[in-house]
Amino acid sequence: MTALDPAWNTPPPDMVLASDKVHVWRASLELTPTAILALRRTLAADELARVKRFHFTEDRTRFIAARGALRDILARYLGTEANQVCFRYSSHGKPSLAAGSQRGGQRKPPLHFNLSHTSDLALVAIARGRRVGVDIESMRTDIAQDLIAARSFSPREQARLRALPIHLKAQGFFNCWTRKEAYIKARGEGLSLPLDQFDVSLAPGEPARLLHVEGDAEEASRWTLAELAPGPGYVAALVVEGHGWRLACWQWAPT
Repeated sequence: MTALDPAWNTPPPDMVLASDKVHVWRASLELTPTAILALRRTLAADELARVKRFHFTEDRTRFIAARGALRDILARYLGTEANQVCFRYSSHGKPSLAAGSQRGGQRKPPLHFNLSHTSDLALVAIARGRRVGVDIESMRTDIAQDLIAARSFSPREQARLRALPIHLKAQGFFNCWTRKEAYIKARGEGLSLPLDQFDVSLAPGEPARLLHVEGDAEEASRWTLAELAPGPGYVAALVVEGHGWRLACWQWAPT
């Protein structure tokens, strides 16, 4: 799928999500102390325990902002308060809505969601009845891109990255990394699926695609991969189970 350059619109007061739609929310994590305190009050005990494990204040604040934004966003679809959203976790740590949290009972396909944040920006992907994964990265220059590629990219991806002109290599690296992370997150299996066992497109300007998954010739055709445009200096990818869906993008702000 080609790059999506959406307008990040103000959301309507009533959020309705059909099965053929996917919503992605962009949230700034640079919030006022008052907003952070309000979001902290919505977190569950296990989330507050995680907050305490962060050594740096900045990391604690960004976790509260990202997790609080996720709760607020989900509450809009569920017709409840943010502090009433209940999560359960898979054996690989991926959160999902606990039984009883879904509005409408069994009449609607369940909500699936995924959260990613980096630096001062977060993305939340929401879909109904289909798995989703999202990843956002700041295009940092202080990471060992060649070493990470050698450890985590497939041989084909490494060859494609080496073939890029020098001025496109950083974009190609982050394209590859975010697309692989988004797919892993959509699958929800953690690193039980090694990153070097599947291929994604990475060259700037070419369509974002899941190309091949080792050991399953049909797997790549089950997913749609898209490039997002969250803002200057960021690279992001969205992976959605199935095809025939349409995207809407919203700008989150604390209420």
